Amino acid sequence: MCLVNFQFQVHPNYPLIVVANRDEFYERPTEPAHFWEDHPTILAGRDLLQMGTWLGVSKAGRFAALTNFRDPQLKPGHLSRGDIVRDFLIGQQEPLDFIEELKKSRDSYGGYNIVIGDSHQLFHYNNILDKMNEVSPGTHSLSNHTLNTPWPKVEKGKQRLAEHLLSDNIEVGPLFDLLTDESVAQDSELPDTGVGIELERSLSPLFIKMPNYGTRSSTVLLMDKNQNITFAERTYYKGKMHSEKFFEI
Repeated sequence: MCLVNFQFQVHPNYPLIVVANRDEFYERPTEPAHFWEDHPTILAGRDLLQMGTWLGVSKAGRFAALTNFRDPQLKPGHLSRGDIVRDFLIGQQEPLDFIEELKKSRDSYGGYNIVIGDSHQLFHYNNILDKMNEVSPGTHSLSNHTLNTPWPKVEKGKQRLAEHLLSDNIEVGPLFDLLTDESVAQDSELPDTGVGIELERSLSPLFIKMPNYGTRSSTVLLMDKNQNITFAERTYYKGKMHSEKFFEI
């Protein structure tokens, strides 16, 4: 149950800043961030089960990030949601045209949110609500409902990112630190997504650590006003950091 915090068109030096956690079952095979051999323009981690990804960039400056929509009553789709991120990154379609194509197959996937675009323009689409909107300048957060739904982790992520980015100088390390908060939200603040109160509690921290499921990777992405891209990733296994990678494009 991932979390994507991002600031868009606010900072004087970085029009797009993303700090995100990917949460997944520990046994699901995954490759850390790298340039893909079959699609060399993509920089992203890779799900080795379906061969898609949850967040990535292209050498051309395209960006995409996806989260699942949490509702145990939803039927799984027959297509992999990770393909959506991949297809946008390797393609050349304008974001609005890409979303219009997605709408035609919205029932072919499980529930999802997608944020796509670049440092100049971003769009969000939710296939369960069938709602698309252009992302306005500001600090935003996306978990497993829709953009800026006021879940505790969403509100905390937005606030901490906005406070940190008041400085003109941005450092990757402290941005990673924003993502390591394991504090559990109060029961009165928890959403009711149909998974039960115990699981709602366990999924409420920014950084999740459960016996068989948790935060598998954290990503910090910086796109500056000169179109330079910094992409840093830390991978985790059962709460312990496993690897760290740093790329500049």
